[in-house]
Amino acid sequence: MAKLASAIKRHKQSLKRRVRNRHVRSTVKTIVKEVRTGIEAGSEKGAELLRTAVSVIAKAGSKGALHKKTASRKIARLAKAAHKAKK
Repeated sequence: MAKLASAIKRHKQSLKRRVRNRHVRSTVKTIVKEVRTGIEAGSEKGAELLRTAVSVIAKAGSKGALHKKTASRKIARLAKAAHKAKK
């Protein structure tokens, strides 16, 4: 365990960030799953879900919970699937 005050503080901060990042990543996984099921069902709700998913994923990427390129890739793949389903 850390002994210096600064190291103790950094450890506390890392634990808080870990909890926050886990929640964000879990939320992203859930919303991606919802969008994919919505697209497969062919409902109009899929487009609305896609819009919210893009927002959540982009925010996770900008906050650092996901890497920016990972977030971009997830958004692109969802958009591609939604576009393919429309045809």
